[in-house]
Amino acid sequence: MPFIDTHELRSEEPLAGWEGRFLNSESMTFAYYSVTAGASIHEHAHPNEEVWHVIEGEFEVTIGGESRIAGPGCVALVPPNASHGVRARTDGRAIVVDHPLRHAIGGRPIVTACDHGDPGGRRSPP
Repeated sequence: MPFIDTHELRSEEPLAGWEGRFLNSESMTFAYYSVTAGASIHEHAHPNEEVWHVIEGEFEVTIGGESRIAGPGCVALVPPNASHGVRARTDGRAIVVDHPLRHAIGGRPIVTACDHGDPGGRRSPP
């Protein structure tokens, strides 16, 4: 299915304060987050390149030991295998894209929506 209404995707909370809607295309993972102030993602690394696009609010993003405050319109580029973490300074929203795709975030499988018409009900294989 080439068109997806992300509001129809199931909402999940993989980490406290990080409410997200997730989907995989053929080669990328998309996460649409609504985040509460003070919520954080611990520093970690993975083989995926990751792009953070801040829509609302302020996030402190740390990549490779360098921290910046990212506000609306800011994009943070995380190279593959780079240590990174994020903390919400205010309530906010962000879109996060990973390449290649991820099969799970926070240990939870991700919805696969582009190959069928059931964006809220199917999961990518583990």
